[in-house]
Amino acid sequence: MGKLVRDKIPDIIRADGREPDLRRLDAQEYVRELHAKLFEEATELANASNSQVAEELADVLEVLRAIARINGVTMAEVDDVAKQKRADRGAFDQRWYLNSW
Repeated sequence: MGKLVRDKIPDIIRADGREPDLRRLDAQEYVRELHAKLFEEATELANASNSQVAEELADVLEVLRAIARINGVTMAEVDDVAKQKRADRGAFDQRWYLNSW
């Protein structure tokens, strides 16, 4: 059951009287595991109840921040690109579903 965890999780496990089996990922493993974590968190978001959505969105956002950091991108840059894409292509507010083209 190996997976990327938040920085304080090992301390939380220790505080519970257990000893985590840890290793530090190399750069390539870290990238791979961040993408796996994004998929995991997106799946949890997709399955979340209304009361859980904010927490799951926060988890997705934290993974996105980490992916941005390792790629030398700031969240301000991401927000700027998102604003430009919204201006150019729109958002998802109209709920359009394209069957074919």
